[in-house]
Amino acid sequence: MTGRLNSAQPYAIGLFRIVIGLLFACHGAMSLLGEFGGVDGKGGTVETGSWPNFYAAVIELVGGSLVLLGLGTRFAAFIASGSMAYAYFKVHQPEALWPIENDGEGAAMFCWSMFLLVFTGSGAFGLDRLFARRTSSATADKRSSEPIAA
Repeated sequence: MTGRLNSAQPYAIGLFRIVIGLLFACHGAMSLLGEFGGVDGKGGTVETGSWPNFYAAVIELVGGSLVLLGLGTRFAAFIASGSMAYAYFKVHQPEALWPIENDGEGAAMFCWSMFLLVFTGSGAFGLDRLFARRTSSATADKRSSEPIAA
């Protein structure tokens, strides 16, 4: 049973990455584009250049999209995790100690989810793996066509 679970791990990580990336990108789309009701429930957006809301929204939309696609996953997840740690400690934690009390569960969950992806990578279904395969097969093809040195 353990062997089957271990062989399914890249697929589970890939699905996890897709869901987390989609949810994270939705937050950015809400703040930047007014989707899903916007920041005020009426399609409003954050003011361009406002600190930290605008920059957080850009990280959410771009980082979430990259994580969703599995493109530059580790780097995008690292930046996203850091932005959520900042959000938690600067916005939520001063209100109360526990995330359940300070409305910071989302920031904490995204922070730790993205942090996990820094170490696991994109898993299955990611563009990272597709490009890695192309690069490694191109390198192997190049090596096999080179003459052997005497």
